[in-house]
Amino acid sequence: MSVAAAGAPHGSAACPDSRTFGRDGLGCAQAALGRDQELHGAGFAIYRKAHGAPYGASNGAPHPGAPVGGATGRVETPASRRGLLAGVALAAGHRRRIFEGNRSAAVQFDEGACYVRSFSDPYRADVETGFDFFLLELAPAALDRTFAELDLPAAEGLACRPGEKDPVLAALAGALLPALERPDHAAPLFVEQVVCAMQTHLAARHHGRPPRCGHCLAPRRLAPRQVARAKEMLLAGMDGTVLIADIADACGVSRSHFIRGFREATGATPHHWLVVQRVTRALALLAHSRLPLAEVAVSCGFADQSHMTRLVARLTGTTPGAWRGRH
Repeated sequence: MSVAAAGAPHGSAACPDSRTFGRDGLGCAQAALGRDQELHGAGFAIYRKAHGAPYGASNGAPHPGAPVGGATGRVETPASRRGLLAGVALAAGHRRRIFEGNRSAAVQFDEGACYVRSFSDPYRADVETGFDFFLLELAPAALDRTFAELDLPAAEGLACRPGEKDPVLAALAGALLPALERPDHAAPLFVEQVVCAMQTHLAARHHGRPPRCGHCLAPRRLAPRQVARAKEMLLAGMDGTVLIADIADACGVSRSHFIRGFREATGATPHHWLVVQRVTRALALLAHSRLPLAEVAVSCGFADQSHMTRLVARLTGTTPGAWRGRH
């Protein structure tokens, strides 16, 4: 997983002229963005974009709902083969006018309101007030895989009325905000896990047809050999390089099936199970070696010493230094 200033998800085509006239890859005027964060993974990217006035405030805080206008108040992208973009409003009071051909419609976004649009259609909207949005971009291949896992027909986009409330999508978006705030401490496995849940939810709710196999969304068990294989791959990827998709493929199941089945078998999500293994390994090294704390952190797959300290304290109630002193 990588962090960048802008761009398309891994495996997707770059947006044509995405940087033209000072606009980012999603068509926003960069100079008007009070907050511009993003993380990229395999087949997806997540963003937080906030647009408001005053843009140069000393605390950097945007003001959603404040009036904007002119060229800075326009969002525009040409048609491309980038896949799909889903947005969740993180603050109330945003209003924009969306153009489609010769028609336009004003849309009000309350907190938790969503929109979904396909990059295969040109998009233009005049932003009338500031906004604060979480955004998920899915590459075509990621979208196709999700449809296949739910036994749904392939489609370029999803049907979602702009401004519609979606509490599930909003809750999942909220879970990813800390990763955007501190990308150096973001756990790739956790981010991918949540994005997988978002993909499944979007397809199941907004495809226009219910999944043909109802059991796709029901709890399903993993065989002991599948659980053992998953644990083996998670431990081999303790540095964060393992992907949910790769483990699911090795187990011969869908990503959502794997996550649910693994949690049923172990009592923890793949990410939380791996965190416990990292902490367990760190505690053993602290007790039986003289490695500096920073080296222990790196060898156990933590971002740095402070990352290890935070997670060890969360799970044990004590710091790594105090643990070493007692053991």
